[in-house]
Amino acid sequence: MKKVLLIDGNSIMNRAFYGIMGSKILTNSDGKYTNALYGFLAILFKNLEEVSPDYMLIAFDSKTAANVRKQVYDGYKKNRHKMPDELAEQMGEIKEILDAMNIKHLELSDYEGDDILGSFSKKFADENTEVYILSGDRDLFQLAQKNIIIRIPRTKMGKTETEIYDEQKIEEEYGLKPGELIELKALMGDSSDEIPGAPGIGPKTATTLLQKFSTIDKLYDALDNEKYNSDFKPKVRESLENNKELVYISKDIGTIKIDAPITDNIEDIRVSEWNNDKVYDLFKYYGFNKYIERFNLSDKIGKIEEKETNIKEEDFLIENRRNLNEIKIENKLFYYFDKEKDDDDSKIIKKKIVGIGVLEENKTVYVANPNIEDLKNIFEDENVEKIGFNISEDYVMLKELGISMKNIKFDVEVAAYDIDPTNIKHKLSEIAMQYLNIDVTKYISEKQINLFSQPDEDKKEIAVYVYVIKKMYEIGIERLTKDHSINLFEQIEMPLITVLSEMQFNGMKADKEELIEFGKTLKARIDELSKEIHELAGEEFNINSTQQLGIVLFEKLGLPTPKKTKKGYSTDVDTLEKIKNLHPVVNKILEYRTISKLNSTYVEGLIPYINNKTGRINSCFHQTITATGRISSTEPNLQNIPSHDELGRNIKKAFKAEEGYVYIDADYSQIELRVLAHMANDENMLNAFRNDEDIHREVASRVFDIPFDEVTKEQRSRAKAVNFGIVYGITGFGLAQQIGCGRKEADNYIESYLEKYSGIKDYMNRVVENAKQTGWVETLFGRRRYIHELKSSNYMVREFGKRAAMNTPIQGTAADIMKIAMNNVYKTIEKSKINAKIVLQVHDELLLEVEEKDKEKAKEILKTNMENAVKLDVPLKVEISEAKTWYDAK
Repeated sequence: MKKVLLIDGNSIMNRAFYGIMGSKILTNSDGKYTNALYGFLAILFKNLEEVSPDYMLIAFDSKTAANVRKQVYDGYKKNRHKMPDELAEQMGEIKEILDAMNIKHLELSDYEGDDILGSFSKKFADENTEVYILSGDRDLFQLAQKNIIIRIPRTKMGKTETEIYDEQKIEEEYGLKPGELIELKALMGDSSDEIPGAPGIGPKTATTLLQKFSTIDKLYDALDNEKYNSDFKPKVRESLENNKELVYISKDIGTIKIDAPITDNIEDIRVSEWNNDKVYDLFKYYGFNKYIERFNLSDKIGKIEEKETNIKEEDFLIENRRNLNEIKIENKLFYYFDKEKDDDDSKIIKKKIVGIGVLEENKTVYVANPNIEDLKNIFEDENVEKIGFNISEDYVMLKELGISMKNIKFDVEVAAYDIDPTNIKHKLSEIAMQYLNIDVTKYISEKQINLFSQPDEDKKEIAVYVYVIKKMYEIGIERLTKDHSINLFEQIEMPLITVLSEMQFNGMKADKEELIEFGKTLKARIDELSKEIHELAGEEFNINSTQQLGIVLFEKLGLPTPKKTKKGYSTDVDTLEKIKNLHPVVNKILEYRTISKLNSTYVEGLIPYINNKTGRINSCFHQTITATGRISSTEPNLQNIPSHDELGRNIKKAFKAEEGYVYIDADYSQIELRVLAHMANDENMLNAFRNDEDIHREVASRVFDIPFDEVTKEQRSRAKAVNFGIVYGITGFGLAQQIGCGRKEADNYIESYLEKYSGIKDYMNRVVENAKQTGWVETLFGRRRYIHELKSSNYMVREFGKRAAMNTPIQGTAADIMKIAMNNVYKTIEKSKINAKIVLQVHDELLLEVEEKDKEKAKEILKTNMENAVKLDVPLKVEISEAKTWYDAK
């Protein structure tokens, strides 16, 4: 008999994470959490041994998995806590391990992992095929039948064991058949998923009713039949009658789907041989030596050992020198800084340089505590190309020492990102493993090799890193050239390092007192609201306690409520929005929450980042995070300061130009739509932009087939949603949710749009077909993104790939244009000698801080360089404004 093992990926990862986290925290040498990975593999290997499956699949929840059920009941999983970051980062990593083990895994948009398991089990279980489902979730018991068996892992005496549930055992434990458990949940609900059920009906009552009537259909038939009056206690009858709709909703959302779009061929999930090289790499990186030994992977690897035979011990020679000026440096500087933590609050980068490793011929030379003048001579030498890793951080650290780095040639992290932005590793040790199959920890642990004088034992790591930087330079240039991305890398990305580093070093002046005063205003309003809420409620209570708030709203004030769970009543925003017109206290509570979050996140959250010495906030800007090429901001995220909410926008008033200076703000107008018009070569859209028409009104006129002058505000708003939705690959379902219409109506809008703008439709079809052939899409400037999803055997995954293929070139090209503009603005300012500096970039917006006497020249520089960054078939348009504060600048 064939055996199939289906695994609930999210459930087992959660179990592994919390199980091991409770006893000890596991990390690898880079500090990455590995407890969920290790525990998941332990459970997987145990079940592989016990089941010996011929076929296997692991199902995961997608980010949108719960959306369909939320449409039926919006309280579904409303208060479920967000996945901890420590676990979230391991979710992607377990999939990478599974890929290396050739174990199929699947997640589908709009389907939960349970639905995937249900669909596979019901499709393939038969007289000749036995299906085992491994999960910690007993909801899956409803799937049990002949040849579908549920395996539940549990911990006993510190060891993980597996409890087996077939039809007979389930019926013995619950007193119901597996299929009747769906009806049980419909009646009693489920607090963990916030499925309502009928209030007041618990498991005992629900089980008794179902043992007699078996289904809720028959139960409700009996409820209307006098013959069965004695079977229903008054309170039970009342709850069933008053909550019939909730009961049926609960059955709907509690029923595992068995019609997910999955493969018809079981051979697609046949167990295959591992890719031993990749598995070894990953197990070694995560420190899973026990598993390497268990499966004798050291004896099975081939490619890795073959590559590493090319590495000689002489490659990691390291020698001490007293001074940098003793090192022979020609036109290329391959270097790596040795850094330590620095708690100096006046510093932008809280680290200090304690040494530097530099490549000299075929060895690394290490200089401890290098002289600042020596560093200045080397890093400011424009004839020496700088080649390193995470150069932006080095740039800022040197800038704080009075050194301005020149001629940045190659950054390993940026090169790896440009080669494949969807699979970027952000640590040098990760890149070393990914591209060179070098396990840095292996070489660090070996005996120190030296010449002349002996450096500290741990400095061997510096030699390894310098070697990796040199090798990645060779590989990266070759790969980027082959992919036709070398111009993107050299002409856009490398100059941008200087611009972003200068932006971080410049920072933005933040008025601490203004923030404090604004915080006092918010706190005063919070106090006022607290009193008003307590007066309206008739008692004092902790407004921040969802339990106390729930009791006040739904018991004391008697407002309508969803089912009470073990955690209490739901008091989230959606719940309160539905009842805000039923009692004045609800609006007060909503306002209280808004202001409290504003104070904690954007007032108290920003103040610690104000530099005590300069009074400025120095956010870190990244160019290797997003798959599309957009720049991101962290510590703090200045790109996320509220822009639309008027109260939230007040935060921007605290950001003020220095005395005698002004902010000059430049904002691209509808750049992504202009890029779309150019790339799609659609005449209707091209003409609208060439004629400087209101593009959203123009689209509304064509899509709704009405005269341009008769377009209403609402129609323009909907057309705007379609316009930008197309750029981001929106679906009919997504558009319907966004503009509040039916799915069919939204589909009609999109269909009409693509009909009237046929060039866009042709472009989308063309770019998807090209991506299917090549495996990737790219921007106008050669930024490449691989779309592996297009080759998936799963329909839903392929559809995601299509959307990514359609929108990535548009978003990525817009991001590239902004980067070109930033580089050109920076260079022009440098040449012009005006007193101006770039301080912020937010998506399509660029902000300069300029001395007042130079502001007109700065405006000219911004407008000229941004509008002429690239020549498209439509004009690029930039809107310029000036002000003393960021708030007034736009």
